[in-house]
Amino acid sequence: MHLEIITPDRKVFEGEVTSAQFPGADGLFEVLNNHAPLIAALKAGNVTLTSAAGREAIRIEGGVVEVLRNNVIVLAEGAVA
Repeated sequence: MHLEIITPDRKVFEGEVTSAQFPGADGLFEVLNNHAPLIAALKAGNVTLTSAAGREAIRIEGGVVEVLRNNVIVLAEGAVA
């Protein structure tokens, strides 16, 4: 699935991943390929990505995630890659 992490200043990450774990407002949750459509609030924490290159964690400062047809977009208030 295609994942983008965007802040007001820049695009932090864009690429293909097999899974992504998010710090949801109500707790951690994971998104896999062919996930049902979803919009969720995020709190500060790590977005953990798994891709062909391995695992990577990107710290975000909160925001919103949208999942639709294997496209995942994170609109983060801030991020440190």
